[in-house]
Amino acid sequence: MENTTISIPINSAIVKAYIEASGEEQKKIQFLLGLRMRELLDKPSVSLNQLMDEIGAKAEARGLTPEILEYLLNDE
Repeated sequence: MENTTISIPINSAIVKAYIEASGEEQKKIQFLLGLRMRELLDKPSVSLNQLMDEIGAKAEARGLTPEILEYLLNDE
């Protein structure tokens, strides 16, 4: 498959780091970004509510309780 260039807004610090990377490092970054984009685009869309429910279930499975969450949110 032929490669095509796309433009995506990126933080200027990331752009600077990419430009300063060696050609080999840039190729690795391009490859990894391509894989990640394919992974993201191949997955069916998930609503924000579904995503939040999934995150909550994982946090609860790892021991997060409502009391701990309240403490973390109100910790100053």
